[in-house]
Amino acid sequence: MPVQSDSQAILERHLEPDRAWIPLLSAMLNSAKLFLSLAKPRITFMVTITSAVGFYLGGGGIESWGLFATTMAGTAISSGGACALNNYLERDIDKNMSRTSRRPLPSGRLSANQALLFGIMLVLSGTCLLAIQVNLLTGFLALLTAFLYVLVYTPLKRVTWLNTFVGAIPGALPPMGGWAASAGQLDTGAWILFLIMFLWQHPHFYAIAWLYKEDYRKAGFKMLPVLDPEGVVTFPQIILYTVLLVFVSILPSLFGLSGQWYLTGAILLGGLLLASGLQLAQTKSLQHAKALLHASLLYLPLLFLLIVMDS
Repeated sequence: MPVQSDSQAILERHLEPDRAWIPLLSAMLNSAKLFLSLAKPRITFMVTITSAVGFYLGGGGIESWGLFATTMAGTAISSGGACALNNYLERDIDKNMSRTSRRPLPSGRLSANQALLFGIMLVLSGTCLLAIQVNLLTGFLALLTAFLYVLVYTPLKRVTWLNTFVGAIPGALPPMGGWAASAGQLDTGAWILFLIMFLWQHPHFYAIAWLYKEDYRKAGFKMLPVLDPEGVVTFPQIILYTVLLVFVSILPSLFGLSGQWYLTGAILLGGLLLASGLQLAQTKSLQHAKALLHASLLYLPLLFLLIVMDS
């Protein structure tokens, strides 16, 4: 027994330096998760995917995987930085909303200065990467996206319900950035992708705003459903933009970006999205607002997948 105890004690002393790294490693991983959450991974992922679609269509495929990877990296980095700066500007407001109160800044797990520095570094590094390694137009579009999202759309949320219209502009720029990266210019197809993204965001975000209108009211955001609790204006807006989206989604076939299979799929997808919007307008229920939200989240990737497959 004494020999076994001595051996165990020696082994524990030998492993002690390694064990000392465990709390440090855990703290580093936790910090990395917090900073990653500032970049809003879901939004950044969607931005990157739409940029990839623009890149593919603008170049008629992917001729340079190196250029493609650089474009996606720069887009994701700059987008993550813009999201971090959005978190920074809304840190006090987020405390008042149940769905955002546990974010790193309102919960006190990261400081405002950390988020500000992190966001600025990402936006600058992402746009510089695009401007230097891809082209100036792509870098400019990424910087314009960040500027409109952070310094125009974010403060407008407390001023006017038109913030959704304005905010849809930076949300629609990423596929144009991808197009510019591969084509070196903005052709008609890039503007068609812009219009699709611009129109899609209205039923998508109005569904979210209807679901969380009480949260937005407490935060002081001038979202349309907050100012229009009966939906007198909100639901016609949803229907209007969805109908326009159905018509615009046909344009890729008319301008030679895609073929007949895409056209058929786009009409079917648009019809389903419109049906979901009409159902919400009729019932005004949270259940059907969720259904419209889910329908919009399925619509966009499926539509873009059809464009790519039938291009």
